Amino acid sequence: MTRGKRYAIVAGLAVVLAAGALLAYFSAEPRAREKPAAKGPPPAPVAVAVTQQQSVPVRLQAIGNVEAYTSVSVKSRVDGQILGVDFREGQEVKKGEVLFRIDPRPFEAALKQAEAQALRDVANRDQAASQEKRYQELLEKNFVSKEAYAQYRTNAQTADATSKASQAALENARLNLEYTVIRSPVDGYVGRALLQAGNMVKANDTQALVVINQVRPVYVSFAIPERQLAVVRELMRKGPLAVDVAAPGTDKPLASGRIAFLDNAVDQTTGTIKLRAIFENHDASLWPGQFYTVRVRLYDQANAILVPSQAVQTGPGGQFVYVVKPDMTVEVRKVVVARSEGDFAVLADGALARGEQVVVRGALRLAPGAKVTVTADAPAS
Repeated sequence: MTRGKRYAIVAGLAVVLAAGALLAYFSAEPRAREKPAAKGPPPAPVAVAVTQQQSVPVRLQAIGNVEAYTSVSVKSRVDGQILGVDFREGQEVKKGEVLFRIDPRPFEAALKQAEAQALRDVANRDQAASQEKRYQELLEKNFVSKEAYAQYRTNAQTADATSKASQAALENARLNLEYTVIRSPVDGYVGRALLQAGNMVKANDTQALVVINQVRPVYVSFAIPERQLAVVRELMRKGPLAVDVAAPGTDKPLASGRIAFLDNAVDQTTGTIKLRAIFENHDASLWPGQFYTVRVRLYDQANAILVPSQAVQTGPGGQFVYVVKPDMTVEVRKVVVARSEGDFAVLADGALARGEQVVVRGALRLAPGAKVTVTADAPAS
């Protein structure tokens, strides 16, 4: 076979194959030639909560500092050497418990000397009084002159005054001996002993021996904005104003008390006024120096709308929530949060009604009008 015939055969076969392919394409069903329609994104899984309407308390919130009800710096009232320290540092002590003992021997000797002096002066007083009485009788009988009697009367009065001075010195000596035993003036907790046994102390020295803090009851001091002063004063006129404290970052109250003190002037530098609340603190849960969140309960707000705090989102236009509509699409509602109440946000306007569903988890995948499906295990927002 020549080369020309081979080319002719190959070309003929190609034409036949192409014609068969075109025939198969045009004879196929029209539906087979159509492309599948594009599908939309599946509904986003979300977790929802229902808005609530109830009465909630209106509170002022501030950071407060715990202060001891009484803080006493214990000092010695006499000079001497410390013989013993009768407490453990940090322990609780009762009023009247012995804290320190100072060497009493010099004061015992001074007391004996004062007792002897007092006895001598009492004897002199009695002798002078007896002479004055005898000369008064002689004067009545004109046996002595008035001048002589006046001298004995002066001697009796002087001896009486001297005796009284000796009695006072005796009482002072007894007090000094008592001061060698230093006792707790209040119930409270002792701090670190600043002087140990063997050290010399001076009366009313600048350095205290130990500091005692009374914590039952205890104070919590805090400040509020001056714009709230009128409301607080008005409520305090009606009765005690309740206060509770909680640890920072939590809402569970640790203790409840009442306002006991309102400062007499507003701090011009900060625009706040200081208050002090008193707590019984029976379990000593509040400790001086600690900081707590203080909440002052003013009054109750009726029919307030509450949503879980995690439902509130923040965008360029402010705060908003995603509301799930009956057709399972979401709508954006702008809200204004007045304050927090536990795990809930109290809304300040009427953007939401009672019983509406708001998204609490899965909001990151949403957009206005997006389809959703409610599920308990939705991804976190």
